[in-house]
Amino acid sequence: MIDYNVSGAFLVGLMGAGHCIGMCGGLIGAFSSQLPKSRQKNQFVAQLRFLLSYNFGRILSYALAGALVGGSASALALLFDVDLYLITLRVIAGLMMIATGLYIAKIWSGVVQIERVGKYLWRFLSPLAKRILPIQTMPQAFVGGMLWGWLPCGLVYSTLTWAVAANSAQQGAMIMAAFGLGTLPALMSAGMAANLFGRWVQNRAVRLISGLILVSFGLQTLYIAIAQLR
Repeated sequence: MIDYNVSGAFLVGLMGAGHCIGMCGGLIGAFSSQLPKSRQKNQFVAQLRFLLSYNFGRILSYALAGALVGGSASALALLFDVDLYLITLRVIAGLMMIATGLYIAKIWSGVVQIERVGKYLWRFLSPLAKRILPIQTMPQAFVGGMLWGWLPCGLVYSTLTWAVAANSAQQGAMIMAAFGLGTLPALMSAGMAANLFGRWVQNRAVRLISGLILVSFGLQTLYIAIAQLR
């Protein structure tokens, strides 16, 4: 199950670019505008280093969250009937895969409603994020990215259910890291490149095919879970 969960998580990150830009585009734009002027002649390279540090901090938060929920699920399996427990997790993960696929295909957007859950956590983290602004050093950028990783996001929470179903801290971390890497093109691109990439992922055919691929992953996960009940 882990193989297609990792590839599916990367696909969610990649094809969720429109959602990422909508939620985090303003944040990354504000961050970029506040970066310190470098003494280097090549300002682009200097800013790229800050952006990479910021984004890898964000991806590390995703991986830590994946490890946390995946490891917790593995520990909880000791308290319940293992077979029934794993089947339940796979059913939940399969349903969330289908919901995410429908969102990417622009058929149903109900999955983003779970962002409301994360708003309560963000109330505690938001003051910490404000304290490190403006970003002046690479370590600040990295810490800022780690805090950004906990920003409420329906796609993140949806993918976390796959990490739970992985029933392993290592596999949960891999799934969430793959998701984070998938979001990099959208959040690292700028100017014309961002426009071109944005148009590509918003193409109806591309979104429909990608969404249906995720739906098929979800259906396969449900099939495996149901087959294990026999």
